[in-house]
Amino acid sequence: MMIPSVRRTHRWGWLFAIPVAIALTPQLPNAQAQTSGGGRPITVVSDRQEADQLTGVVTAIGNVQISYPARQIRATSAQAQYFQNENKIILTGNVFVSQAGGNNIRAERVEYLISEQRFLATPQVERQVESTYIISDPEAPTEPPIAPVVPPFNPKPAFKTPVSE
Repeated sequence: MMIPSVRRTHRWGWLFAIPVAIALTPQLPNAQAQTSGGGRPITVVSDRQEADQLTGVVTAIGNVQISYPARQIRATSAQAQYFQNENKIILTGNVFVSQAGGNNIRAERVEYLISEQRFLATPQVERQVESTYIISDPEAPTEPPIAPVVPPFNPKPAFKTPVSE
């Protein structure tokens, strides 16, 4: 099944106004996002990119690399789709998403809900999602903790007489 190619018209205004816009000029090896009105740009590099104006879906296929500097996110996958109406990105095929600071996710499919800043990861069949999170620990105490007062161990305790009534 062939995916229809992008029709080149001058009615691409919606593509440049959305928060995560992707320029689809096939001659450029690196498609840099174009935004207006406070949108946050995203850069998508792939072997092929297509857009469907009717559905509002932008698809990047083959060796996909995504950079989203505003949220310090980088990702790689076999395919990525941006759904304008749902404000989400779905990455499929050997997905790796990393965020500044060391947090990352590896899965077969990752759905990124842009407005919620939330990832939903799904593994391959009979596999698991792998994630690494960097957790900041509170400062370690400078003094050792105070040990509770415990009487010393006596191997031969004193015998107590039972209380009788």
